[in-house]
Amino acid sequence: MKRRKFRKPYRIKRRKSVFKNRFFWLGILTFVIAVTFFYLLFFSEIFQAKKVIITGEEKVSKEELKLLIEKKLENKIFFFKTKSIFLVNLNEIKRDILNDWPQIAEVEIGRGFPDALNIVVIERVRVANWCREDNCFLIDNEGIIFEEVLLGVDLTKIIDRQNRESFTLGERAIEKTLLSQILETERKLKEDLKIQLQEILIVSEERLNIRTSEGWEIYLNPQGDIGWQLTKLRATLEEEIPSEKRKNLEHIELRFGNFAPYKYQD
Repeated sequence: MKRRKFRKPYRIKRRKSVFKNRFFWLGILTFVIAVTFFYLLFFSEIFQAKKVIITGEEKVSKEELKLLIEKKLENKIFFFKTKSIFLVNLNEIKRDILNDWPQIAEVEIGRGFPDALNIVVIERVRVANWCREDNCFLIDNEGIIFEEVLLGVDLTKIIDRQNRESFTLGERAIEKTLLSQILETERKLKEDLKIQLQEILIVSEERLNIRTSEGWEIYLNPQGDIGWQLTKLRATLEEEIPSEKRKNLEHIELRFGNFAPYKYQD
């Protein structure tokens, strides 16, 4: 007699409820935390930019600066407006300030958490007047023109007689090296030789005409040895041209060789 094999009855496993799955709740918790964090950073009043603190300005209008900056504070996320301090484009604000105010040499911008922007303005320092034809401008030590001069300013007057292309405020009108040479030459003439200047004419790359307050001129080559040229000038004035004769002097030529030829007015 054969024995029948006993088969275990088939049992249908019940699915566990998704609400009992710990990974489901972990995902929900992560999502809630992410949404809360997102809202906190970009829409919460805590981090909305409310204050613009500007320091360092002297001639530039603080009110106009604030107006420009405040226009750049607002952004949009999914059609919702926000002034979150995290979304403010600092580089764009810096670029716009420098473009709109040639008088400003540099701008430092930082976030002052939780709701402020700190703006430090570094204005250009005028070192001379740069003139071309009938137009004169203030110029800084980098050779950048940044403000038109309407009235006389007690600074060195540099007149550019070279044929140059048009220019705008905020651009370099003269190379920094040449400007440094001119200012250093002016200093030495005033301090060492007691010669006061009226104006300096840039005639070409190899010629400067320095007009003194006494009316006579000094011809220099800025590409040559300025120190040697001034040494020749000192020797000529001390040995050959006493002060009482300078009122009739027309010019002294210092650009060539070891000599300093000069000419009196006709």
